[in-house]
Amino acid sequence: MSGRTTAILLAGRRDGATDPLALTHGVSHKCLVPVAGQPMLLHVIDALVANRRIGTVRVVIEDPNLLATIPALRGLLHNGRLVGVPAQPNLVDSVLAGAEGAAFPLLITTADNVMLTPDAIDEMLDGCATQGADAAVAFTRRASVLAAHPEGQRKFYTFADDGYSNCNTYWLRDRKALKAAETFRSGGQFVKHPGRIIGAFGLINLIRFRFGIGTLDQAFARFSRRFRMTISPVILTDGAVAIDVDNARSHGVATTLLDQRMSMAQAAE
Repeated sequence: MSGRTTAILLAGRRDGATDPLALTHGVSHKCLVPVAGQPMLLHVIDALVANRRIGTVRVVIEDPNLLATIPALRGLLHNGRLVGVPAQPNLVDSVLAGAEGAAFPLLITTADNVMLTPDAIDEMLDGCATQGADAAVAFTRRASVLAAHPEGQRKFYTFADDGYSNCNTYWLRDRKALKAAETFRSGGQFVKHPGRIIGAFGLINLIRFRFGIGTLDQAFARFSRRFRMTISPVILTDGAVAIDVDNARSHGVATTLLDQRMSMAQAAE
């Protein structure tokens, strides 16, 4: 699928442990937890394959054979649009495994990013092209998230210009940009674990990032200088994309929004 963007979908178990949400729903992996009637990773895969700019979708999971147990994925596996890749013990090595032999550029997202849409993917890819990025991170504004659902997110990155939420969507132009993936070797959850920014971005950047000194663009300009590449934030208009399924609360929010989305689609037919 020459000329298209390869998608890497991270669906493995963090640290090899069973997620509490998976335990609650009686499945082995969080990515198999049902949301609005289907496994959460299927929502993400549907969005990816519906976008004509996305080529192969490489699902990184400990046991790729699990994918064939989902009937809706068997056709995609058979025609090669979907490929399973064994996950590695940590996040960055899983990204590297997913990237091995893949055609660039890469769009990287996670199996709990159930609110991702083909339109949001287009917006991300367009933003990367417009900014001439080597690597990019998708964000959406606080107001957009709260407009999608008042309980959509409870933590935001606060900067001088606005509050933002990460959308668990990343883009890498080429193999040189893969070094940016090292940022996430310790897990990448900087809102929950801000100390991880020290190793990734440096102490001064940690202080500025943690306390919202300067704008989001200014923060990424500093990150770009540190990594010696252009790393850009791309602001998505749909705040729902920042609502990932991480616990019972966000599972309920995502279920409500997906049910609404499906009802609207049926009404439009």
